[in-house]
Amino acid sequence: MIKASAIMNNKIRMPHQDDARFRDIFETVSNVAVQGYDRHRRVIYWNPASTALYGYSREEAMGRLLEELIIPPAMRPHVIADVDRWMHQGIPIPAAELELCRKDGSTVPVFSSHTLQYNANGEPEMYCLDVDMSERKRAEQRLQDSHAELDATLQAVPDLLFELDSDGGYRNVWAHDPSLLAAQREALLGQNVRDMLPPAAAAIVMSALAEAGRQGRSQGHVIHLQLPHGECWFELSTSRKAGRDGDRFIMLSRDITTRKQAEESQRLAASVFACSQEGIVITDGNRRIVDVNPAFSRITGYSREEVLGQTPRMLGSGLHTPEFFEQLRRALDEEGGWHGELWNKRKSGEIYPERIAIDALRDSEGVIRHYVAVFSDISHLKAHEAELDRIAHYDSLTGLPNRRLLADRLALAIARSRRSGRLLAVCYLDLDGFKPVNDNHGHAAGDQLLVLITRQLLGALRGDDTVARLGGDEFVLLLNDLADIHECQSVLERVLALIATPQPVADVQVTVSASIGVALFTQEDDADADALLRHADQAMYRAKESGKNRFHIFDAEQDRRLRAYWDVVARATAGLAAGEFRLYYQPKVDMRRGEVIGVEALIRWQHPDKGLLTPGLFLPMIENSELALPLGQWVVREAVLQAAAWARQGLALPVSINVFGEQLQQEGFVDSLAAMLRDHPELRPEWIELEILETTAMEDIERVSGVIETCSRLGVSFALDDFGTGYSSLTYFRRLPTRILKIDQSFVRDMLTDPDDCAIVEAVVGMARTFGRKVIAEGVETVEHGVALLQLGCELAQGYGIARPMPADAVPDWIHHWRAPPEWAPATGDL
Repeated sequence: MIKASAIMNNKIRMPHQDDARFRDIFETVSNVAVQGYDRHRRVIYWNPASTALYGYSREEAMGRLLEELIIPPAMRPHVIADVDRWMHQGIPIPAAELELCRKDGSTVPVFSSHTLQYNANGEPEMYCLDVDMSERKRAEQRLQDSHAELDATLQAVPDLLFELDSDGGYRNVWAHDPSLLAAQREALLGQNVRDMLPPAAAAIVMSALAEAGRQGRSQGHVIHLQLPHGECWFELSTSRKAGRDGDRFIMLSRDITTRKQAEESQRLAASVFACSQEGIVITDGNRRIVDVNPAFSRITGYSREEVLGQTPRMLGSGLHTPEFFEQLRRALDEEGGWHGELWNKRKSGEIYPERIAIDALRDSEGVIRHYVAVFSDISHLKAHEAELDRIAHYDSLTGLPNRRLLADRLALAIARSRRSGRLLAVCYLDLDGFKPVNDNHGHAAGDQLLVLITRQLLGALRGDDTVARLGGDEFVLLLNDLADIHECQSVLERVLALIATPQPVADVQVTVSASIGVALFTQEDDADADALLRHADQAMYRAKESGKNRFHIFDAEQDRRLRAYWDVVARATAGLAAGEFRLYYQPKVDMRRGEVIGVEALIRWQHPDKGLLTPGLFLPMIENSELALPLGQWVVREAVLQAAAWARQGLALPVSINVFGEQLQQEGFVDSLAAMLRDHPELRPEWIELEILETTAMEDIERVSGVIETCSRLGVSFALDDFGTGYSSLTYFRRLPTRILKIDQSFVRDMLTDPDDCAIVEAVVGMARTFGRKVIAEGVETVEHGVALLQLGCELAQGYGIARPMPADAVPDWIHHWRAPPEWAPATGDL
């Protein structure tokens, strides 16, 4: 047999057709198909092996074109070109494996080599020697299929497979999940396990190889690896196989991470079950106990052996209704679990509270197979809750309800009164003279007295009534279901009498009394609990103001006025901070001379909702409040600043400023005024006049006189405002160092029609003249008022008939244009 490689590596010189010796050789070679082609690619030689290979007889082939016989259509242009280049240019065609055509249309793989010879005429002839490669190709395909099948089988194995040599070198790696490898397959191949695995894991692998080398197999070794996606465990199975270059080992590495985790979970669960401080009960689907943990025995007193096969009913306390357990069972069946609190019974018979969670465990078909209950004894929590409830709701000294519990009791009492239509009395009680007991005998004695008073209160009231302590010596009594006010009064009189009884405290007898404020609630009342307590508290202060050791019933109308008062004070306080107050100025004139002698600063409130308010709408409520002092200070400061501003403008205009009595007598008033005058040297002190009410001056004439004299030394003058409306006294008037009297506008306004008022005005003018004081009349509303005053000798005046109060920026222009009425001139002339 002539091999294709021999034909390819040796040049064959083809014989002429009449050379019988070579013809016999090619005619008899059965496995080499030989064809000859002339320079036009026509067949000139076709041996029997070619007939066997391609199916064409010699007669069918002779004279046919090469490309028409055996060349596939797609190859024909290339074959024709290659043959032509060889025939004409001498470029040979290399040997190659080709797929050529048979007569029946099928293809056959061949190894084809070529040689070029020249005939006797010197013309080139190409000879092709083709060897059938079909069997070899089939063998290669079978081998390839076998390898593919093996690879597919290995890839389908869920475990990792390694081929290792005896020294631990990686020869091959198969992995259906590459993420389980310690490194990528390509990185492992050719490396050693000692370099690619952690030392502990590598040592286990080498131990498995050594064992397999001795015994042929090794199983059960486990290694642990920390891979990028987490911890993994692998179980190794190793087999030895002999090889020409030494022993090789096939190692199967099975991922047992899930099993390890399950084992760890089971171990942990068993540990939790045994070590848990909470009791655990496991029952079967019929609620028969199959296991309990040690904590169950510690809590209930029953051993494990005593409860196995029993049902949890053996622990029942009897405190829960059948309906309760029916709801529990329904929750387990429908929702798969229940949690809450139960009262159960220990083996000793003691009933105890427990917090418990029960879960129903179902199988894959949804059938409940087990129930698991986890519970804890909460006796100490219940006791602590009770103590906290006592602390939160009861007074620690007296044991009476405190403010929080009183709120609950009061809400219930109000609801009860609404339903029954009967009277409820809320009584606020404060002890009179309790502080001296503490001061003289100590706080322990005071506490002892409070306990005694508590006993007396509880003894004086009825069973449905409530006594609560708010703190200190303050108590609240709730008198329920009163028939009428007289019943309430009877109870309170009894309470007052008992409290006033001398009490043995600290080895002495002490006596205190009580002031009680009462707020009544009826079915028609809309007051809430807070309002009732507030009303009772207000009434209690009225009882103290009235002499103590008595009760006072709240007056709703009085409370309304008081609330209105505080509303105004609170809103005015906010208004002062927000800059809502203004000063207006009313000119004062000398009617005889027709000159402006100054202005009076009058306060106004620019209310954001009600507009500009005059003093009569807010000042009476503010005068006796804490706002009076800061508001008065603001008035003085603003008026001084305005007078200084006019002085800088060249307008020398005295300003009268009203001051509250409390403000005038305040410590530091004179120093503050002196500081303001020093800060404005352009302002002459005599341009500042302070007006005080007659009643203010008379309250503390000695002190007021001292303040006036001190201010007078600064240069500031004083006027006595609204003279004649208070308790005037010639002695007091003579002792007050004021420079001016202001006749109250109530007398001036009606002097033209009321002889008494006219006589008062005349008397004041005469008295001022007698004591050498000036007098100015307020309330001049008409020209006629001015004429009458001038006739009585009063030359100075102010009022709407002259000018209304105006903003500061309007004053200079008004002064510039003002002229005295001509009617005042004749009156002047009559004097």
